[in-house]
Amino acid sequence: MKRFHVHVAVPDLNDSIRFYSTMFGSEPTVVKPDYAKWMLDDPRVNFAISQRSSPSGINHLGLQVDSDDELEVLHARLRSAEAKVAEEKNVSCCYARSDKYWVTDPAGVAWESFHNLGSVEIYGNNDAKEEGGCCGPSR
Repeated sequence: MKRFHVHVAVPDLNDSIRFYSTMFGSEPTVVKPDYAKWMLDDPRVNFAISQRSSPSGINHLGLQVDSDDELEVLHARLRSAEAKVAEEKNVSCCYARSDKYWVTDPAGVAWESFHNLGSVEIYGNNDAKEEGGCCGPSR
């Protein structure tokens, strides 16, 4: 089953956690010094915020899947859309280890298709703090 994913860059993590916790009616499932995530079932969304990139606003959108087979189905769809697809296997990003595919839509919006393999203690492969961090398609 798929879960919609939204990652928003925020200027103040604590203010944003208070706002989104009130809006969603629940506290985040993950909180780090620079990152928070809600795994909601109504609506079914993986909603993440971070202070890692600028400017503030939508960092990327995506679809999270529960299995490698579902991820490969999404990969095939992206290839058939004739989009340039960037593959990342067993990478650390946003405190999780994942297999993923990145694509940029015709409007320039980054989309991530991914299957989480587990959690990790760092934000990214190099715990990078540069603009965009690990959460974006390879350029």
